[in-house]
Amino acid sequence: MSGAERQPLGIDELLERVRTGYRRVEAQEAHDAARAGEALLVDIRYAALRERDGLIPGALVIERNELEWRLDPQGSHKTPEATGHDLRIVVICNEGYASSLAAASLHQLGLHRATDLIGGFQAWKAAGLPVTR
Repeated sequence: MSGAERQPLGIDELLERVRTGYRRVEAQEAHDAARAGEALLVDIRYAALRERDGLIPGALVIERNELEWRLDPQGSHKTPEATGHDLRIVVICNEGYASSLAAASLHQLGLHRATDLIGGFQAWKAAGLPVTR
């Protein structure tokens, strides 16, 4: 570093930066894409939130700490749904923050169509989209 040291990157700036790398989606768009078979919804919320608020029908549940291992099409621990790098994945967390970082991580694995849901599960629920208990 020449001269002054760089300041650490804060989380708000990091979120802003990673979100410029892809187009985030609204709840209705995610719902429509999943129903049309054009996107895989991936719920990364932890168990207590899923138990409290319910599940999105048809969403694949993969907790955040397993996400990259389960969705990497080249990985030895991949889920059957991890069919290739062109898979459109919509990552869903509770409010749309952790999912942004998760989508950026999937991009680093070559999953170039990964995105996240603006507002997360709470936005899905507020839009009146299907939720099961």
